[in-house]
Amino acid sequence: MGVRATVRNGRLIVDEETRLPDGTVLDLVLDDEGDGLDDEQRRALDAAIAASLRQAANGDVAPAEEVLGRLRARRR
Repeated sequence: MGVRATVRNGRLIVDEETRLPDGTVLDLVLDDEGDGLDDEQRRALDAAIAASLRQAANGDVAPAEEVLGRLRARRR
């Protein structure tokens, strides 16, 4: 789960509603180092995202539970 926040007067202001219970403690990590992809990797990623968007637009999708199940099976 990602949470986007903005710093105002030295305080973090969460920019969207969350469903975290009151009292939840978060460890925040600044992520401004970029993704480390070279030009070839960036082109490949952009092409994969474009192909995925086309598949979704065509209705060629699968339920998240199914996709996660397949990914978890790969780890075993």
